[in-house]
Amino acid sequence: MTGDLASVVWLSLLVGGVATAVTLPIAFWLAWLLARGRFAGKALLDALIHLPLVVPPVVTGWLLLLAFAPGGPIGAVLARLFGVSVLFRWTGAAIAAGVMALPLMVRAMRLSLDAVDRRLEQAARTLGAGWWRTFATITLPLSLPGVLAAAVLGFARSLGEFGATITFVSNVPGETQTLPLAIYAALQRPGGEDAVWRLASVSVAISLVALLLSEWLARRQGRGLHVL
Repeated sequence: MTGDLASVVWLSLLVGGVATAVTLPIAFWLAWLLARGRFAGKALLDALIHLPLVVPPVVTGWLLLLAFAPGGPIGAVLARLFGVSVLFRWTGAAIAAGVMALPLMVRAMRLSLDAVDRRLEQAARTLGAGWWRTFATITLPLSLPGVLAAAVLGFARSLGEFGATITFVSNVPGETQTLPLAIYAALQRPGGEDAVWRLASVSVAISLVALLLSEWLARRQGRGLHVL
């Protein structure tokens, strides 16, 4: 593996790992709200969460750019309080990847939570267990395979993110150039076919392993649940 390829793969794994780790608790909270919550605007929240799946990724990247630009609502706060910016940085690439992976992760975890037998939770509450103990001993263990599957699926989606990333943080070698962006850059160079083959092969291999692991974890739940 050449130095450039190793650098791209490492950056991709870093971006995907950070995006998944940060997005996972947010996705679980949103999945819990959708699976168990009873509140006005639930359908709207569901639609907003899944919006990145249906709008062009370039639009998502543009909205992130508006939000995190120095004059944007989030970018201005980051600059004023911490003196940092995520533009043209790997952290920005992780944000874009996390936003694009969020809907898939929420969907997988919501299906997992829906598959938990509510009667078991009610029985635990009847026997005196509080909300937190019921969650920790009944709900979370039973839904854990789906949660892990969602994490793996989100990681795979993060590795394949292109449109929102290039719009939000551009294609900066060594900083934001993940596997999809490196493949795009190689395609623009005369004689870059060999690099494209190497990058594409690594990308397909990592994504395939992640998807197979996600499916295996989903099947572990024993309810015929499929997250794809």
